[in-house]
Amino acid sequence: MKRNFNFRVRAAALIASIIFFISIFCADLFRIQIVEKDKYMSKKLSLSSSTSKIPAVRGEIVDSSGKPLVYNVPSNTVYFDAAYFPKASLREKRNSIVLSLIKLFESMGIPYSANLPIENVGGKFVFKENSDADKAYLIAKDYLNLNVYATARNCFDALVEYYSLEELSEEEALKTASVYFSMRKADFSTYNPFTFAENVPEEAVLVLKEQSRFYEGVEVRIDTVREYYDGTIAPHIVGFYDFLNADEYKRVTEEYNEKFNSAGLSDEEKADLKLSAYSITDKIGKFGIENAMEKTLRGKNGVMTTVNNADGTKTRTVTTEPQNGGNVILTFNADFQKKVQNILSSRIESLKDEAVADAAGSIVVLDVNDFSVLACATYPSYDLSTYKENIVSLNEDKSAPLWNRALRSTYAPGSTVKPAVAIAGLEEGIVEADTPLPCNIYYRYFKDQTFQCYNNNYHAGTPQTVSTAIKNSCNCYFYEVGRLLGISKMSDYFYSFGLGRKTGVELTEAEGVIAGPEERKAAGGIWYPGDVVQSAIGQSDNLFTPIQLASYVATLANGGTKYKAHFIKAVKSADYSQTVYEAQPEVLGKVNISDSSKAAVKKGMVSLGNSYSAFRALPYEVACKTGTAQIKKKINNTMVEYTNGFMIAYAPADNPQIAIAVAIENSKSAGIADYVGEICNAYFEQNKGVNPSQTGGTVLR
Repeated sequence: MKRNFNFRVRAAALIASIIFFISIFCADLFRIQIVEKDKYMSKKLSLSSSTSKIPAVRGEIVDSSGKPLVYNVPSNTVYFDAAYFPKASLREKRNSIVLSLIKLFESMGIPYSANLPIENVGGKFVFKENSDADKAYLIAKDYLNLNVYATARNCFDALVEYYSLEELSEEEALKTASVYFSMRKADFSTYNPFTFAENVPEEAVLVLKEQSRFYEGVEVRIDTVREYYDGTIAPHIVGFYDFLNADEYKRVTEEYNEKFNSAGLSDEEKADLKLSAYSITDKIGKFGIENAMEKTLRGKNGVMTTVNNADGTKTRTVTTEPQNGGNVILTFNADFQKKVQNILSSRIESLKDEAVADAAGSIVVLDVNDFSVLACATYPSYDLSTYKENIVSLNEDKSAPLWNRALRSTYAPGSTVKPAVAIAGLEEGIVEADTPLPCNIYYRYFKDQTFQCYNNNYHAGTPQTVSTAIKNSCNCYFYEVGRLLGISKMSDYFYSFGLGRKTGVELTEAEGVIAGPEERKAAGGIWYPGDVVQSAIGQSDNLFTPIQLASYVATLANGGTKYKAHFIKAVKSADYSQTVYEAQPEVLGKVNISDSSKAAVKKGMVSLGNSYSAFRALPYEVACKTGTAQIKKKINNTMVEYTNGFMIAYAPADNPQIAIAVAIENSKSAGIADYVGEICNAYFEQNKGVNPSQTGGTVLR
């Protein structure tokens, strides 16, 4: 009996165990086939998946009023998607698609990406000019594996074999191989689609869609291209955006690899960094704000996942949304900038017939209360909307229209430095406001060298005070003040006023030179005592940029506070709903200027301003100082002497709001007051007159 009982217990336990495991199996089967059917069906149907990037939309560049200077317009981009495009092993199918595309686009006059460094000239294959880097890439071991002496013909024959182009004519083979070369350089892959053509008209898109079954893997997406409100407005400041060149791609790739491989970077951070990586077919800001604000404008790419299903269909899903670029707000108003440019260009053009060499120049206008750039013009200039097609002629133009004279040209400033020397003399106790110094035309302090006062028609023999010396631009007065100051103290004041140092703007600018023994020695020369007095009238080795002159006179106007100059007013989010960044006044330094010193210098500058008819008609006074500098330059193998002319000014004199610097090459300072008068008229007319009085150094809102 006991044995039967034990047997029944064991049998029951076994049956219970079997029932238990069958229950678990059935429950799991129910979960797989009923509850999570869609999930597992999807896995069953999908054979493979791949990811590709979704380009972010680049941010806009707008003026201070919100007017878009550079904006985006929709454009069709034709690209090859590696997830759909025939694999490399399907040579014949690939070749037929690429060749057909080439013929279609050429028949419609549409440019496409084909950058092989080989061309057929009169039946002979040759390497294109300046294509050494591409040739090296072509013959490299991991591509055609040819020796360094390979001819263009050798390379072409190798390409025909490499891409199985034997059935094509030589012309067809060359064009097809050129597209393949571009694809390879662009690192064509599922993550890096190859851009075959941009800005493709609808007629071509319609053909591709109608024949989509044949054009396998040839896709069309809506991208954007840069357009300009007016390409002539501040082209040197706005800048340009175009495809990466080899050097740029190498640089951004090295920067990316350094960040990616840095210690402590998490997988999430690496994935995020990857979204910012550049491919060889990407574009980048070349210069100007497009370059300086590249990271902000560019945004971050998104990710699209493509799933290849067992039934032959493909499914695309956006797995990471792109983060479109931010919008950059500039400090200047486009209309005022345009007016300043027109003032500069029209007056320079009027000088051409009487000039020894072609005149050129620049104008900078700053807000004296925070040094935001209100206008920055340089002439000759160009049009951004035609920049790319005219780049060769622009580079060859001897007048250098591409050069930003306002920020990058340095000049001997002439008498424009005299107010700074006057402040230094007053503050250091060298002279007092009413201290008279003689002007006898010649300055004979040095036994072996005599200096002359060239501006003595109306004041020769009359003792000069600070104010009259500034008005009359008396060299003898400033020779003596400069000598008594000494070069070290004088240079300190120049530097404090922002001369010979960068202003801090976001763009590339020259540093300039403040004259002194160390600078002369570094240049391989000898410093002489007479250089001290020459420096006091803006000669010797002094070299300053127009924007430095504007920064200097703005510092003088606001009572001695030097701010960081800037072109960026703010950055807005992609949809303009949020302010990402807003510029705040940044103090770089201060010059100790007593009220009495400022008043004495201002008196002289206003007296000079009142002597110009261009200012008398204005409802306020203008404080200004002119300057000229004799320059020798070789023109057509002949050494020619000509004159650069300058004016610095601020207005209104009793309530400074704007500071102006004008620099004109190959033109005396006579007549420059007309430029300044027109600029003042344009600014205050646009801004509805003069603002109420402000305390010096405060910020206008």
